[in-house]
Amino acid sequence: MSRADDIFIDNCRDILKSGVWDTDQAVRPRWEDGSPAHTIKLFGVVNRYDLSREFPILTLRRTYLKSAVDELLWIWQAKSNNVGDLRSRVWDKWADETGSIGKAYGYQLGIKHSYPEGEMDQVDRVLWDLRHNPASRRILTSLYNFADLSEMALYPCAYSMTFNVSGNVLNAILNQRSQDMLTANNWNVCQYAVLTHMLAQVSGLRAGQLIHVIADAHIYDRHVPLVEELIQNPTHPAPELKLDPEITDFYKFTRDSLELSGYEYNDFDKKIPVAL
Repeated sequence: MSRADDIFIDNCRDILKSGVWDTDQAVRPRWEDGSPAHTIKLFGVVNRYDLSREFPILTLRRTYLKSAVDELLWIWQAKSNNVGDLRSRVWDKWADETGSIGKAYGYQLGIKHSYPEGEMDQVDRVLWDLRHNPASRRILTSLYNFADLSEMALYPCAYSMTFNVSGNVLNAILNQRSQDMLTANNWNVCQYAVLTHMLAQVSGLRAGQLIHVIADAHIYDRHVPLVEELIQNPTHPAPELKLDPEITDFYKFTRDSLELSGYEYNDFDKKIPVAL
C-alpha cells in the first residue's frame, strides 16, 4: 500500500468524523449553479512524506502526474501568470481576457531582488543557496505578497516552501492556507514532491522528507459522498519516480523528464464538481 493512500484516507476520515461545518456562515465559493459551496473542515493538518522511501502518489484513483508537473513548471520554471503558457485548462476560469491571473504564483517567483551576490528571483536564490550555502536556515520562498493581493485573481493556496539541508539530504516544508482534499490534495503533494526531487538532483543532494502543513483542510458538501466512496477503494503499492539523471540544470527539466515505474491505480470515473 502507498503511504500516501494511508495518509489521505486518515485525513478524510478525520475530517468527516471530527470536522466542523461552515453551513452557518456566509462563504465565498459557489457551485456552477450559484449555490454556496459549504465545507466540513479540520484546522492544522500536518502530513509527513518520506521521499527516500516512496513517491507519494495516490493509487485510490489516478493522479495525472505530467499535468501536475506541467503546472508546477509553469509556476516555478517559466514563472508565468498567463494561462496561455499552460497546457491544461485548470486555471482558465480565473484568467482575465488576456489570459492573466494577475500578480499571482509565477509572477511572484519571478520578481528580482538584490543580494550581495547580485540580482536574483526567489527560485534562483534557492538554487544558489542549495549549491553555495546549504547550511543556511533561510532557504525559502513565499508567494503571499500582501502588497499585490488585490491584483491577484486568486490568493495563493500553496504559498510557501522552506528547504533545509541535513548532510546530503534535502528536506522541505510546504505551507498551504487552504486545501480542497478531493480535487487538489494529492495533486499538490505530487507537485512539491517532484520539485524537491528536482532541486535535490541539480544540487547534488538526495530528496528526504516533505512536510505538508495545511491550515484549512476541507471537503466540500457535494464531495462528501464521492470521498466516502473513494476511500473504500483498494490500494496498490507505491510506484517509483525516475528523473532523467543527465539533468543538472533545473531549467532543463520538462514534464517528460520523469516517469513513474509500476503505477497501478483504481478507475474512478465519477464527475467531481469544482467550486469557484
